[in-house]
Amino acid sequence: MPKRKKNKAKKSLISLKYVAWILAFIATVMISFAVGYHFGSDNTKKEIAKQIKEKKRSLVLKELDKPLKSDSTSVHTRLQDVLKKQSQKDSKDINLPIPKEPTYTDSSHEYDKTSLPQSQKRELKTTSSKPKLAIIIDDVSAKSHVQAIKELNLPLTMSFLPPSKDRPNSHKLAAKEDFYMVHLPMEAKNFTKEEPFTLRVDDTQKEIIKRIKMIKKLFPRVRYINNHTGSKFTSNELAVNKLIYALKKQNIDFIDSRTIGSTKVQKVMENYGDRYMARDIFLDHESDKKYVISQIKKAIKIAKVHGTAIAIGHPHANTLLAIKESKKLFKDVELVLINKLY
Repeated sequence: MPKRKKNKAKKSLISLKYVAWILAFIATVMISFAVGYHFGSDNTKKEIAKQIKEKKRSLVLKELDKPLKSDSTSVHTRLQDVLKKQSQKDSKDINLPIPKEPTYTDSSHEYDKTSLPQSQKRELKTTSSKPKLAIIIDDVSAKSHVQAIKELNLPLTMSFLPPSKDRPNSHKLAAKEDFYMVHLPMEAKNFTKEEPFTLRVDDTQKEIIKRIKMIKKLFPRVRYINNHTGSKFTSNELAVNKLIYALKKQNIDFIDSRTIGSTKVQKVMENYGDRYMARDIFLDHESDKKYVISQIKKAIKIAKVHGTAIAIGHPHANTLLAIKESKKLFKDVELVLINKLY
């Protein structure tokens, strides 16, 4: 009987040892898992932070790259949402009030609807070098515009609207760029939403000189100016003459947006003995993306025929998407900033 008790106690001791070994193994596995989770978590956090940074960098264009609806209003509404979010960040970055974003519709406000001019008439130019195309993006006035344009990674010329109550930071944004233009508001024949400080036909020479001096002060490195609207102003030879005189005093060249077929800019430039530079194609006076791509193709064709071409677009969702999707088309031309066109 004592021997049986002894064997039973021995078996219990062995069982306890097995249990202890099993518990020790489980504890080791759990500790290893905990350590691995800790370090793995750190690596995961770093990877997530990297992904967030990358997403933040391309936020604007990723938003624009979402599938487009046929309703153009939805496109512009989405773009405004993107701009609004970026504007809130802008205000924190530069400690200024959030600018009110403009309403994004098509760019038909730029020209006189009764006489939209076609490509400027000029002689054919044969050249052995690759034809050059300059694309100007007008109405740039917010950091989100600049970001979206630069995300395309193409040499696009940004033309900034002068600062106003609704867009107080445009000149500060331009100051950060190596090259820029100014999109100067001028009197139109039929346009109700006129910009403040718009140049008018009845402005005196002194008033126009004063305004151009102010523009030069706000944008000290400006070399080129083009007109925002201006169908009435640019069709008045005396008004254009006063403007070109004021610009020449500040060593600024004028690019005619050609918002009306009866523009007098070419005549005045010839009188001064200067080169006439003008828009050949409006990319987006209709907001449909397919239409914008068709206009890009026309601009490329004009560049091939004449050696150079100037196209004008705006920071609209479909315009930016169309330019992005046309990168393969640009292989036939050299896409350049406006100062590299000639």
